[in-house]
Amino acid sequence: MDKPKMIINIGRQIGSGGRVIAKQLAEEFGCKFYDKELLNLAAKESGFSEKFFEQNDERKGFLKSLFHVHVPLLGDNNFYKNNFSQESLYQFQSDAIRKAADEGNCVFVGRTADYVLRDYKNTINIFISANIDQRIQRVCKRLDIDRAAARKLIRNLEEDRSSYYNYYTGKHWGHAESYDLCVNSSMLGVEETARFIAAFIRHRFGLPQPDCGSQPVSE
Repeated sequence: MDKPKMIINIGRQIGSGGRVIAKQLAEEFGCKFYDKELLNLAAKESGFSEKFFEQNDERKGFLKSLFHVHVPLLGDNNFYKNNFSQESLYQFQSDAIRKAADEGNCVFVGRTADYVLRDYKNTINIFISANIDQRIQRVCKRLDIDRAAARKLIRNLEEDRSSYYNYYTGKHWGHAESYDLCVNSSMLGVEETARFIAAFIRHRFGLPQPDCGSQPVSE
């Protein structure tokens, strides 16, 4: 029996391990993985520099900083000949998401992919959270900063992320009613959370569960 087409959309708190889990799910189910890769696709769709999308990634209100970027980021005449707006930048990225989804099985990380692909069949929308102390520890380690700086970074970036998501989707970032499954990765750890979500996805798409045999679960 052929595997059904699947689109897995992952929302995540900063420092929750959501990107790592999403990557593992993509490998598990043979899906293409899209996180920052979407910015490159959106740049190709629009003709704008990828760096421009990077500077405004998952942020609402990018026009406030538009005139502080160098002209090359805007490409050839795009700014003047088009009705350039925050919505047009979002539209370029949404088009890139839909184009990728049309080509096959995908795992998307953030960027309102769950909303953009709301009319697509065989999608599953998941949000991954974690306890704040673990999130701070991960950000400290990843960026080599102290706890105060990590806490401030998390707060500021998540304000941007939630504002962006809520504005474009009309839903609430991180609220259970906006997703099919919400998981706190602190409960099981990143690896086991990925396995738990994979089992959920198999059930959702009618795929067989792996045969674990009689082996005890290791700690």
